[in-house]
Amino acid sequence: MTTTYDVLVQPIVTEKSVATENKFTFKVDNRASKTDVTKAVKDFYGVDVLKVNIVTLPEKTKVIGRGKVARRRAPLKKAIVTLKKGQKIDFNAFK
Repeated sequence: MTTTYDVLVQPIVTEKSVATENKFTFKVDNRASKTDVTKAVKDFYGVDVLKVNIVTLPEKTKVIGRGKVARRRAPLKKAIVTLKKGQKIDFNAFK
């Protein structure tokens, strides 16, 4: 991967993803590796990363209505990043 902006697509901010301390979830590029995600988070947010877990969700087909419309969701790759104790990322500061 070339830059931080290519690796990190967007943060995932839900009740479940922000309920745990020192763990933050990001939607990442499908080609990104754990080392790419670690470097990107460290460069962009200026925090120390302890661990990165990656979850790859496959493409999903969803039927809407009584079988009339089928839509596909693209494959999704998420990274769950664990930070050092006492550090956090404030997503409200970037709005």
